[in-house]
Amino acid sequence: MDRSEKVIFTNMCMIYDNVGNVLVQDRKDPSWSGITFPGGHIEKNESFTDSVIREVYEETGLYILSPQLCGIKQWPHHDGSRYVVLFYKTNRYSGDITSSDEGEVYWTRLDTLNKMKLADGMDRMLRVFLEEDISEHYWYSIDGEWKDELK
Repeated sequence: MDRSEKVIFTNMCMIYDNVGNVLVQDRKDPSWSGITFPGGHIEKNESFTDSVIREVYEETGLYILSPQLCGIKQWPHHDGSRYVVLFYKTNRYSGDITSSDEGEVYWTRLDTLNKMKLADGMDRMLRVFLEEDISEHYWYSIDGEWKDELK
């Protein structure tokens, strides 16, 4: 039995300081707009860690160090593949923030995020980033109805 499947790997990184701020991106893409953390696609033959360092730099201008894997989000993609987002976080960074074509980036208080216009599903993803007993946000379809679970 073949257990292989086509997978699309992406990443997202919560960059935080030690006084309660996080770096957010206000995404412009109409298919998924709103406040989120920076991240993007993992290139073929690129390490997961190298990819999140590269994506954060491309989208924010910051060089991050020692990103720690803290969770995952996954769902079956429309083409039959599995879409996987690896969640990282770090408080080690250098450089000056610079926005990109993806959207404006800026620092904001972590405790005010839920009052902002978050990208679809970001409220649930935040729980994976912040709650030690949750490591996965899993989407699935039963009889054409989408459901999600935090595990």
